[in-house]
Amino acid sequence: MTLQIPFDNSYAALPPAFYSRQVPVPVAAPRLLAFNRPLADLLGLGDLPDDETLARLFSGNEVPSGATPLAQVYAGHQFGGFSPRLGDGRALLLGETLGTDGLRRDIALKGSGPTPYSRRGDGRAWLGPVLREYVVCEAMHALGIPTTRALAAVATGETIYRETALPGAILTRVAQSHIRVGTFEYFAARGDRDGLQQLYEHTRARHYPEAGTPLELLQAVIARQASLIAQWMAVGFIHGVMNTDNCQVAGETIDYGPCAFMDTWHPDTVYSSIDQQGRYAYSNQPHAATWNLAKLASALVSLEADPQAAVPPYQQAIEAMPGQITAQWLTRFRAKIGLTDRPGAETGDAELIADLLDLMQAQKLDFTNTFRALSGAAPRDAFLDRTAFDDWHARWQARLDGETAAQSRMEAANPWVIPRNHRMEEMISAAVAGDMAPFHRLMEVLSTPYRAQPAQTSLTLPPTEDQIVPATYCGT
Repeated sequence: MTLQIPFDNSYAALPPAFYSRQVPVPVAAPRLLAFNRPLADLLGLGDLPDDETLARLFSGNEVPSGATPLAQVYAGHQFGGFSPRLGDGRALLLGETLGTDGLRRDIALKGSGPTPYSRRGDGRAWLGPVLREYVVCEAMHALGIPTTRALAAVATGETIYRETALPGAILTRVAQSHIRVGTFEYFAARGDRDGLQQLYEHTRARHYPEAGTPLELLQAVIARQASLIAQWMAVGFIHGVMNTDNCQVAGETIDYGPCAFMDTWHPDTVYSSIDQQGRYAYSNQPHAATWNLAKLASALVSLEADPQAAVPPYQQAIEAMPGQITAQWLTRFRAKIGLTDRPGAETGDAELIADLLDLMQAQKLDFTNTFRALSGAAPRDAFLDRTAFDDWHARWQARLDGETAAQSRMEAANPWVIPRNHRMEEMISAAVAGDMAPFHRLMEVLSTPYRAQPAQTSLTLPPTEDQIVPATYCGT
């Protein structure tokens, strides 16, 4: 029995300038490590074959019927510097499916071998980043945050050489699409107006059918990105590498490389080993997203009949984006302390939230656990300086007067558990040694992150001093 994937491919119907046709490079000994059966059901994959067949299919050793493997081309601003030609250097889009929910999604391999865009790389991935992305993107999905998904992880039976010899693996990623801001930049930088027009029309049809003009498409993308950034910040997530080629226009979190969830609260937290200047620090993410969308605006405005005359409304859309992010941020942080955006909501709410964050920073408190404690029986116990908390608590309680269901609102906005860096590193080390039990434990607990699971309390504990993971890596 083989797997019948109901492919319905639209990106492959675009002109050759959008991609390079490429088949996966076979691997030595594919072995299925993980498979997301609920996601397979959503994709409409039907009856599943045995694990050996799944391993062949999702390693690239067997190309499924109806697939049109291709590597997408795009450009990108990476830490502010423009690269006019990047593209999928170790990924291949197999094709698209229409899910049981009616949504179109890409199915793509990561680590499937070199492509014309590999830039002398081997096109492979090692086990650690594959399992990290699998866990984190599925955790993000369970948190209710738009994200790409993980369908499968396959060990290749091959050795990957980075700083040392490492076991190889391939991830199967599912996304609403892999169209990025950098895809638009690629055609704009080349002066390919026809290609840019085709990309705009494809993106509009696929994601924003209500956007009748390039400006309306920009505004729609801004709205989704503003919401996404606020959702990241509400759970302490730091993407780590918010380049324009990692900014997906459908509004999903994509390209989990040096990402992390914050432990101790500090607004300038950076985990990415390559972000030496803090460009993509936690607090800079709204600015980075706005900067990225300004690059999308620069590409889209060139489609106007008179681009120079059309600049003002595009500029106004970009200038409005920080305010949209702030409004979304305030809504989500209000919920984290039990408040609603009811008519006539207090104008002092932002100050109330900021004062709480200042207390947390001064006392070096854990971001996730402190907010979760507010809905508990003894929130005061989470603070070291309880007198300072008492002053804030009195103001908070006065503001809560008249709110209903505040505790349930906080429990729904503040996760009980997140994928903490030190637990992720422990999981990867165990997997390299052949033990997948920590991976499966994380996957099970993180599937219901807002529900208290007392038997798994150890996964909620911040790292001890010797467990702290100060830096995360791209894993390329």
